[in-house]
Amino acid sequence: MRKVLENPLYYLDNFHQVVDWISTKYQDILTEEEMVFLQQFHALPQASRALFVRMVMRKGHFFRCSKLTYPEIGSASDAVKALCELGWVTLNPHIDIDQLFDLFTKSEIHTALQLSSVEKKLLKAEQLALLRTTYAETKPFLEWCSAASDAVYQILNKSLCERLRLIFFGNLRQDWSEFILSDLGVYVYEKVDLAPTSRGFQSRQDIDDYVALHRCRELFYDAVPIEHVLQELSLCLPANPWLRRRKDKFIFEVGQYLEKQKDWAQAFSIYVSTSYPGARLRTIRVLEKDHQPQLAAQWLEKAMQAPESEAEYQQLCRIAPRLNRKLELPALAAVAKTTIPEIQLRLPAPESGFYVEGVVRDYLHNEDAPVFYVENGLINSLFGLLCWSAIFAAVPGAFFHPFHQGPVDLLSADFHGRRQAEFDACFSQLDSDQYRQTIRLCFQEKQGIQSPFVFWHLLTDELLCLALDCIPAIHLKRLFERILLDIKANRSGLPDLIQFWPKEQRYNMIEVKGPGDRLQDNQKRWIDYCMRHSIPISVCYLAWTGELA
Repeated sequence: MRKVLENPLYYLDNFHQVVDWISTKYQDILTEEEMVFLQQFHALPQASRALFVRMVMRKGHFFRCSKLTYPEIGSASDAVKALCELGWVTLNPHIDIDQLFDLFTKSEIHTALQLSSVEKKLLKAEQLALLRTTYAETKPFLEWCSAASDAVYQILNKSLCERLRLIFFGNLRQDWSEFILSDLGVYVYEKVDLAPTSRGFQSRQDIDDYVALHRCRELFYDAVPIEHVLQELSLCLPANPWLRRRKDKFIFEVGQYLEKQKDWAQAFSIYVSTSYPGARLRTIRVLEKDHQPQLAAQWLEKAMQAPESEAEYQQLCRIAPRLNRKLELPALAAVAKTTIPEIQLRLPAPESGFYVEGVVRDYLHNEDAPVFYVENGLINSLFGLLCWSAIFAAVPGAFFHPFHQGPVDLLSADFHGRRQAEFDACFSQLDSDQYRQTIRLCFQEKQGIQSPFVFWHLLTDELLCLALDCIPAIHLKRLFERILLDIKANRSGLPDLIQFWPKEQRYNMIEVKGPGDRLQDNQKRWIDYCMRHSIPISVCYLAWTGELA
């Protein structure tokens, strides 16, 4: 059962944790403004600190005093005085008509602006649209509402607090709710032994680079002309490895956008400027679309000599025959197709509330050979449990605050290499029965802790025991090796179902395809891999009784 927060000042304690963490770990790269803020914050009365944090964690910059009612704080008008003295909050701020409408109800606006009977009948949004032209200026709140019994405050240094949030989390995706969800037990995170040097930003330039890159993303998503976005992006040259990865990912997104716009030349120049996975493949496709088959063939030939992944090689093999035809070159020798074991089922269609995997599972299931719907969950979970110590190893730069679901460099090319010894130690357990004990113990001790691999909602004692009894260690090793080879691509595409024969200590993984459904590329790659390593796998094709075959 999730616990209830008993401390009414939990949010203040959480903010103090951030402030203290940053003061300890990032003091050498903080600006003078940030250092002064941290010192002044500690010196404030408790009520003033609590009110300030409440305003920081709430949406917007403007607040009505009457809406800042918290029993643990008491009088907001008293608590705000110290904040005003520091210049962190201003009383009676200048606001515009939009901000007035955000702060006040429709009836309050009627009174403040003395609207006509016709204007009062309009919807609030319609009133605002009508009054924007009449009230184009900003003015102090009390000039809008001279008879108001309420006060309005504006928090002035919220952007500084957002910067502190960025420094603490290393991103702007996570917010203050992480603390609350953790305190409530909604999310539980692995406790990694962080070294004093474990932090996301190593220099002030790293912080500036993150902000600059984030600004480029905002411009891009706000549909600012792409030329302006690219100009801003060209000025962002991060030295930090994980920031470079973020930039490469964003460059790839820009290339995809340009490709959709059929701006082949600019898309080409964008793709060749990044080493982000998939960029080389898109480069070849852009050259194809731009009717440059000769140059595309040159790029393809180079790529075929050293494919970056199975996924890229799969796509290259599809492109090659097409380019050969365009260049009038001899057809490539046909590659023999692997014969995949199939299960053909024709069943009555359920009336409602079904999914095809569930239908097949229920049909194949029996007491001696139970079937489970697992998709990507089981094999990933077994991998995550066995290799927990390697995944959460305190590698420099992998963790830098208490709320990581997994290491920051999880999807980087050197993820495995930086933890080679740790993964070797985990995998060596598969050469004896030690892996069973490790997986079971981890399942018990780490229950519910966030992991990029473990599907806690799926795993049960029954499923875990059957998997460990029926799946040979050598099969687990081969499956785990492939996941580790390309985590981004290979965490998905695994079969929907798994069937166990406990008495015979064997199993079969089953990919289900309903009427009209086809195998996806990542599923084909997994099937081909399993066939090559004698891992039992099959595809079940389901058709409904009465439908044409």
